[in-house]
Amino acid sequence: MRWQLTVIPVWLFAVVGAVLVGLFSPVHDYLTWLPMVLAGSIFIAFGIQLAVVQKEGLVNRMTASLVGSVVVLAVATAILWPLSVA
Repeated sequence: MRWQLTVIPVWLFAVVGAVLVGLFSPVHDYLTWLPMVLAGSIFIAFGIQLAVVQKEGLVNRMTASLVGSVVVLAVATAILWPLSVA
């Protein structure tokens, strides 16, 4: 249960951030804002792990959080990049 409480919010932040970039960012700035969403995901992941005072599984939880965010943003990049080139 602890794993889900610490990983899923980071993934949701990445999804919501990617959607907001797609909706509100100018087309030529997509590839500028998506790395900023990843940076925010990293900060949120670290913040959540600092709030959870459990040492066991820290590396696994951080890895799951950040790999999930990278996958979400890679999919968003694959969708938004052709739009920014066209």
